[in-house]
Amino acid sequence: METKLLFHTDLVEQCKANNRQAQLQLYRQYCEGMFAVAMRFLRNEDDAEDVLQEAFIKAFQKLHQYSGEVTFGAWLKRIVINKCIDFLKSRRIDYVELKEHTIGIVQEDDWSVDEGISVAEVKKAMDTLPEKYRYVVHMYLVEGLDHEEISAVLGLSETACRTRLMRGRGMLKELLKEKRYGTGS
Repeated sequence: METKLLFHTDLVEQCKANNRQAQLQLYRQYCEGMFAVAMRFLRNEDDAEDVLQEAFIKAFQKLHQYSGEVTFGAWLKRIVINKCIDFLKSRRIDYVELKEHTIGIVQEDDWSVDEGISVAEVKKAMDTLPEKYRYVVHMYLVEGLDHEEISAVLGLSETACRTRLMRGRGMLKELLKEKRYGTGS
């Protein structure tokens, strides 16, 4: 493990020194995983490839800002997610950022759904959530980011992140309940 960490540190340092071979190696190492992240957000291969290229360009341009406090993969993943969100926002002409009013710290311990609800149904329901909740729920459930990471990516306070997650979870449960019992319109 320590050897791998030293290898990554050395590789990143070589990239910072503008070593093209090191940059290509780093790109190859993370390309597939970051493409999967972009696909989960964008669901279109061409868009995911475009966003991925932009993310790597930005990462290499900003590599001097990488401090090593988190793994390089986690740092790069934040860039990819931000680029995906920027892309999605640019596609929405009527997008309006709303200020989130928060109501204290919330507990997000109950993510259970009724038996018989498939993962595909959960993902489909997630797609119908309002954008500000969908991003937080997606990053929490699918990407596995914690509140601190999500708030850093979205530029929110951790309290606002928790509130959006709580509200998104509530909406998601209602959508799945409607699907299950046929009470939706």
